[in-house]
Amino acid sequence: MASRGKPLQDYMNSIETLTSHLAFLISVSTTYRYGREEDEVMGVKFSKELILCRDQIIPVKKEKQETTLIQDRLMRRLGSNAYPFMFHFPQTAPCSVTLQPGDDDQGKPLGVEYAVKIFVADSEEDKGHKRSSVSLAIKKLQYAPPIRGRRLPSSLVSKGFTFSQGKLNLEVTLDKELYYHGEKVAANITVTNNSRKAVKNIKLFVVQHCEVTMVNAQFSRHVASLETREGCPITPGASFTKQFYLVPLASSNKDRRGIALDGHLKDDDVNLASSTLVAEGKCPTEAMGIVISYSIRVKLNCGTLGGELVTDVPFKLMHPSPGAIERENAILKKSKSIDKARYENSCYANDDDDNIIFEDFARLRLNEPE
Repeated sequence: MASRGKPLQDYMNSIETLTSHLAFLISVSTTYRYGREEDEVMGVKFSKELILCRDQIIPVKKEKQETTLIQDRLMRRLGSNAYPFMFHFPQTAPCSVTLQPGDDDQGKPLGVEYAVKIFVADSEEDKGHKRSSVSLAIKKLQYAPPIRGRRLPSSLVSKGFTFSQGKLNLEVTLDKELYYHGEKVAANITVTNNSRKAVKNIKLFVVQHCEVTMVNAQFSRHVASLETREGCPITPGASFTKQFYLVPLASSNKDRRGIALDGHLKDDDVNLASSTLVAEGKCPTEAMGIVISYSIRVKLNCGTLGGELVTDVPFKLMHPSPGAIERENAILKKSKSIDKARYENSCYANDDDDNIIFEDFARLRLNEPE
């Protein structure tokens, strides 16, 4: 046993000596794939990889750095061999987006993905090797502004037929400009038929628009749809007003090729890709990666000879900022209580029979469950 102990001790000492001359580096990289991997021939690459930031974590170069609460908890749990690090994404870094592949697609999916890579190197300038590195896939998501705003997107279009047949008017208004993932998109539709044609049916779509900036390619996909004959036919001289609801969800588009998702990690339930927010004064085409936008599209079908009347109303679909939903619910609750107090005070100001009857109906309305 003693004869075997010395070679083992020498081996351990040699490992410690070797390790002391090595450095552990960490980097955050993004890969922007804008073409299919199976189409890469003759050395042509349809992807671009960029190193966003890079630093050395062992040996420690910085004397002390600020850490987050989660990092402090992890360090206490993992012990002295845990080394914290922190990176900041550049403002121009695109959000994570994955274009859902089809059944026949091979290779890596198109989109923008991020990874944290830690590797062993001989020096700070060393790029490392795949066999001596560990990678962790991460997402970069963008939150919605803390306040949604009060603007109601709308569109008013008309379709003229011959001079004697008049016009068909379509007005579409949304109840919000910005929706959170999973919320209902409410579209208010008003049709005024001053023509001699009849509207046979109404179709509504939530359209996802994608722009691949690297190759200037644009395409659109329907991520929610509804067709109805309610109120139809809308005959000449008639009008129709109705509110319709659509819910765009990734779970409803699992088998559809080309749908843009908010990145994709293993066994992860993803959302549809969020709308791309562009800084004030900047053009959307200047943004890197895949630019995402949404609109509600409404079609009125006027038959074979009459054709269709179509309009699009843009809106944003995003993740709520932390605490945004709680703040909105608190504001709504406070607003309801103020309105209820104002109403009750106004009811008792003029105590007559008419007010008593009106008060009974109004109280029932105020106490209705949402």
